[in-house]
Amino acid sequence: MPDVKGEVRFTAPAGANLLFLREEDLRGAQDLLFFAYRDFTRAADEVLEGLGMGRAHHRALHYIGRNPLIPVSDLLAILRITKQSLARVLNALVEEGYVTQQQGQVDRRQRLLALTDTGMALERQLFERQRERLANAYREAGAGAVDGFRRVMRGIMDDEARQYLDRDRGGRGSDSVAR
Repeated sequence: MPDVKGEVRFTAPAGANLLFLREEDLRGAQDLLFFAYRDFTRAADEVLEGLGMGRAHHRALHYIGRNPLIPVSDLLAILRITKQSLARVLNALVEEGYVTQQQGQVDRRQRLLALTDTGMALERQLFERQRERLANAYREAGAGAVDGFRRVMRGIMDDEARQYLDRDRGGRGSDSVAR
């Protein structure tokens, strides 16, 4: 269960078997994460490669799409990449017509990002390429396993990531994780 700060705490009942915390099992979990990430990203990578883009472009498209008119500073905080790296990614996305930038109304130095119609179509195409893999895995695992997966993933994340997901986002960001 997440605690007050949103951290996931595991309290084992007396006499519970904690063998899943052995190094061998944790290394196995690491293998699972690496292979899942590799295979999950492959479908989108194929589309991106054809456009001369990479995963950083995909992540930017995803979070700009999830947060229309997101300030560049907020996107930097989410992606945790350098300003220079983000500038390269954004310049390409703007030049290719996937993202628009506009000045902030309160702070004119602020740059607000949004997807164009072309950007929304590309983000949707990338999502659809990955959606089926997620849907199949969720279907095969069942509701209890999906809830456990969400709890494990949240437990791996830092506080800032959990806070991002927990913001009032109409249920979108939290993926309906019970709190």
